[in-house]
Amino acid sequence: MKMLKYDAVIVGSGPNGLTAGIELAQHGMKVLIVEGADTLGGGMRTAELTLPGFIHDFCSAVHPTGVLSPYWQKLPLTQFGLEWVFPPASVAHPLDNQPAVILTKSMEETMDSIGIDGKRWEAMLNPFLKNPQGLLEDGLKPLGIPNNPILLARFGMKAMLPATTLSRLLFKEERARALFAGCAAHSILPLDKPFSAAIGLMFATMGHVVNWPVAKGGSAAIARALGEYFLSLGGEIQMGFMVKSLEELPAHKVVLFDTDPHQLSTIAENVLPERYVRRLRKYHYGPATFKIDYALNESIPWRDKRCLTASTVHVGGPIEAINYSEKSAWKGIHVEKPFVMVCQQSEFDTTRAPMGKQTGYAYSHVPHDSDKDMTEAIENQIERFAPGFKEIILERHITSPKNFMHYNPNYVGGAITGGAADITQLFTRPIARLDPYSTPNPALFICSASTPPGGGVHGMCGFYAAKSALKRLKKR
Repeated sequence: MKMLKYDAVIVGSGPNGLTAGIELAQHGMKVLIVEGADTLGGGMRTAELTLPGFIHDFCSAVHPTGVLSPYWQKLPLTQFGLEWVFPPASVAHPLDNQPAVILTKSMEETMDSIGIDGKRWEAMLNPFLKNPQGLLEDGLKPLGIPNNPILLARFGMKAMLPATTLSRLLFKEERARALFAGCAAHSILPLDKPFSAAIGLMFATMGHVVNWPVAKGGSAAIARALGEYFLSLGGEIQMGFMVKSLEELPAHKVVLFDTDPHQLSTIAENVLPERYVRRLRKYHYGPATFKIDYALNESIPWRDKRCLTASTVHVGGPIEAINYSEKSAWKGIHVEKPFVMVCQQSEFDTTRAPMGKQTGYAYSHVPHDSDKDMTEAIENQIERFAPGFKEIILERHITSPKNFMHYNPNYVGGAITGGAADITQLFTRPIARLDPYSTPNPALFICSASTPPGGGVHGMCGFYAAKSALKRLKKR
């Protein structure tokens, strides 16, 4: 590696590392991104995991926060090849012995699908739909003075509740409760924990702003667009370089870590206070993920064919069953009927599979560092609502929690969202500091999903970390 002087070196090229690099480069800084793998992207990678011609997203798959990211919307990513593909619906939630509930951009269609609680669903979300971009801007930022204080206060009054409590207060029947529970389960929290309603409200709101899209050609297209734009600004990228210590880096003014707290504590142990290092190593990562990618002979044979209109299908039944599954994962218990998230990108993006064939993507939350094979449990759940599913499987590729961590060291114990987002870490990730992106060493910053606002492909952690680093660079 050339020993050049850089204003900033960024360790890791996930959505936040790339975003931080772009923001710094836009301000005239000389920036180097170093990536341990041979390809960019962190969770935004795509590969033929099963059979030739079947293109699978290794981790992130459906991107409502990506297309609505307050920062990415300002970037010319379409000029660098990024194309969003929008399905007719965001979410389908099949239920036993009744039609599925369908969440679409249209409030009227969603209300009709919900039934008796349709008006209550509309009343729950209407205050946020009057200014959804304002909600996202304030919701995807660290604690501070909001730009829309009244809007955020109205959101917070509902968001602070457990999803089970909010559902019980607002809805009379199973259908709306199940739809909300599926959205809330993206938090990877037990639905009876405080603030589990926050993600449910955010995802439901986004479902009425856009139908949750996929990236044409795979999620790697997002990484390529971000990377090429960064290079166009004069940035530099070095791949295949796994950083073990700060001494391995070229001369620099600041370093931003798009890594989990444990890697930060290891790489920079010699230049950080011992007490701070100990606190980083106590960071709680939460449940893991067990994922299966499928090469399929045809579309998933959902009993309710309208499920094929949605990019995401929440498989798990009523809210009580979903809460039981998510709560069990936190307690270290595997369940026979897990809550399963199914993505069907090839139904809308024809580049993903050979003509007449389809891809499938299914995962469930499991205990941290689990080594149990959940294949049968996941497939039984899908078969429950799509009889004949197992018969159309041509090939499967399994990613266990250990596989996830091998793929990306940030996924400690198989936790893919940067760490638990419960009340102890929701606002103070990774450690309580006035500037959550800073460290006790003025030259070191953290910009990963282990900082506010947390997991998701939106780049906002990187954007705010870059803002923090810019203040330090300008002082110098």
